[in-house]
Amino acid sequence: MKRTAMVLVGIALFVTALAWADAEKGKTAAAPKPQSITGEVVDMGCYLEHGARGEKHAGCATKCISGGMPMGLLTSDGKLYLITLDHDNADPYNQVKGWAAKQVTLTGTIAERSGVRAIDVTGAQLAAAK
Repeated sequence: MKRTAMVLVGIALFVTALAWADAEKGKTAAAPKPQSITGEVVDMGCYLEHGARGEKHAGCATKCISGGMPMGLLTSDGKLYLITLDHDNADPYNQVKGWAAKQVTLTGTIAERSGVRAIDVTGAQLAAAK
C-alpha cells in the first residue's frame, strides 16, 4: 500500500512539473516584432469574389470599405493580408479606409492562422511613387 501511494505521489509530481514547464514556456515566448509591408489596399469582398482591384475599382472599393467590408493589403508578390485594427490606436486603421486602390506601407504585427495572413496595423503611410 505504501509503495502504491509513493508511485501515485511520484506520478502527480511528474505531471505537475510538466504542466509548470509548459506554462513557463508560454510566458517566455517573445512578442512578435512589428514589420512593414507595402501593397495595394483592396476591399476583401470584391477582391476575393472576382479579383477586383486597381484604380478602375477605387470607387467601388471605397464604397464597400465605408460600408464595413474588411480591407486587405495585396503585395506585389500576390500575398494578401487582412488589415486588422490595433485596439490601442485605431487612427492608422481608420486612415487606411480612405486609401482604397492606393499603394501604402503598413506597419504592425503580422499573424497567420489557418491559411489567413493578417497585419494588426499600428502605422500607415502612402507608399512613395516608383
